[in-house]
Amino acid sequence: MIEASRDRDSTLVDLIDRVLDKGLVINADITVSVAGVELLGVKLRAALASFETAAKYGLEFPSGTNLEAEGFREAQTPRETCPSCGKRVEKEQLLYVGCPWCGWRSALSQGRIPYPIMHRKAVKTEV
Repeated sequence: MIEASRDRDSTLVDLIDRVLDKGLVINADITVSVAGVELLGVKLRAALASFETAAKYGLEFPSGTNLEAEGFREAQTPRETCPSCGKRVEKEQLLYVGCPWCGWRSALSQGRIPYPIMHRKAVKTEV
């Protein structure tokens, strides 16, 4: 849920980023009746979301969408929010290397906790 904010530093870009991250769904049924007789009925269903959010919730894409395109595959990559800057970063990179935007590093990437056994050989620790 998006909360109202009076923060003057919020911009249109922040608003759009929040809407695309969380998604927005409009579902409306409109009927016009006269004397109990329905004259007009309109059903409206609309969704606004990023590819990542849409794929996460199983929304159907329009026919003709190239699901093999690089951008779509990138949207399918699991991402997490950096606790320092709030940017969305590939989950594996954030956990094992760090945030490319602000330089934040997890305890795992700093060596304060041991790597899980299944990832010890496959993960590069270079920043």
